[in-house]
Amino acid sequence: MVLETKQTTLAYRCPHCGGGVMSAVNPFVLKGSMLRLKCDCGKSFLEIQPTSDRKLRLSVPCMVCPTPHYFTVTESLFYGQELFVLPCPYTDLNICVIGEVNHVKAELSRTELELMDLMEKNGIQSFEALHREAEETVSDPQVLEIVLFVIRDLDEEGKIFCRCAPDEAHEYDAEILPEGVRVRCKKCGASHVVPTASMTEAHEFLHCDALYLK
Repeated sequence: MVLETKQTTLAYRCPHCGGGVMSAVNPFVLKGSMLRLKCDCGKSFLEIQPTSDRKLRLSVPCMVCPTPHYFTVTESLFYGQELFVLPCPYTDLNICVIGEVNHVKAELSRTELELMDLMEKNGIQSFEALHREAEETVSDPQVLEIVLFVIRDLDEEGKIFCRCAPDEAHEYDAEILPEGVRVRCKKCGASHVVPTASMTEAHEFLHCDALYLK
C-alpha cells in the first residue's frame, strides 16, 4: 500500500535579482528542523521554522521593504490550500506563494507583471534598484510602525517574556519614547526599549524570535 504524503509548493521572488525561487515542501523535510530556501544569486533566502504547537513560522524577503516579514501559519493551512498567499503588510504585494505547483507558477507570473508595472510607473530600472531605493527611503515613522507591528506579532504568539510566572496572565503595554518603544509588563514592571531612531538600530530586533523584558 502506498501512503499519500502531504506536499505543497512554496515560492518567493528574490528582491535582488528578481528571480522566482520555488521548492516542493513536505512534513518530512521540515520535521524538527529549519528549512532555508535560497535564491541562486545568493543574496536572499526564505526560512521556515516548525513550532512545538504544529505551526510554521516563515521569514520571507520582501521586494519593497528593507527587512523580511514574519508570518505564522498552521500546518493544515500550509498543506491544505490550492493557492495561499502572504502579502507584505505595508504594500499588499504578495511576497510568498503556497499551494499546488501550477497555481503557484501562475501567481508568480502575475506578481511579476504587477511589480514591473510598479517599477515602470516610478522610473525604476531593476528589481535590486527597487529594493535598494526602499532601504534608502525608509523614514523614522516607518521604522516605528514596523517595530510596533513586530511587537504585536510577538505578543499574539506569546513570545514576550518577563519576570512573571509562565502560567500567569500577562498584560504588556508599549510606550513610544524619543529613543524607541518601551515594552513593559504591567504586573512585574519588567521592560525593554526597542530603538527606532533608524532601520540600522532596529535591525536586530526585527529578526528576533522572542522579546525578553528585564
